[in-house]
Amino acid sequence: MQTNSFPEYDVSENTTGCCPRFKPEGWDNQHLHFVNKKFVRATTRSAMHIPWNMGTVFTRVQGHIDDANAADPATEIVLSHDISAWEGEHLFAVQQDVPDEEMTTLSGDFFTRVFEGPYRHAKHFEHDMRIAAKAMDKTAGEVFFFYTTCPKCAKAYKENYMVGIARL
Repeated sequence: MQTNSFPEYDVSENTTGCCPRFKPEGWDNQHLHFVNKKFVRATTRSAMHIPWNMGTVFTRVQGHIDDANAADPATEIVLSHDISAWEGEHLFAVQQDVPDEEMTTLSGDFFTRVFEGPYRHAKHFEHDMRIAAKAMDKTAGEVFFFYTTCPKCAKAYKENYMVGIARL
């Protein structure tokens, strides 16, 4: 297990011009170890877990990441979870600090599970992550999701993969 790395993220197939097709091989049941792994932290407003301003926030943050040349092409990954029914938290993996954005780090051990299904099933997938942690004699802390495609691309690809990433 390499420190501060994610499984390989192959972005070579992109027929939509938006999100690349996610290839789940190598992502399921992986163990990750982070030591002060850098992320840009951003929040979005929601109404009963449905995001309102995600496009605006993601566009702003990605612009700042690009301006700072902070993106790592191998790990352009955003970890998301709901803080409440009214607010979501999103952590954008970066290589260095990004001016004009809130920076944070993650440290600890995490494990992954790949799910396929509609976004509305995320609460069930989170429950599955907690059960999987118990099966490892661990307790899941925060559970994040890497939503691999936007809704339009998920429809175009006819698959909607999400990667659960849980702190152990």
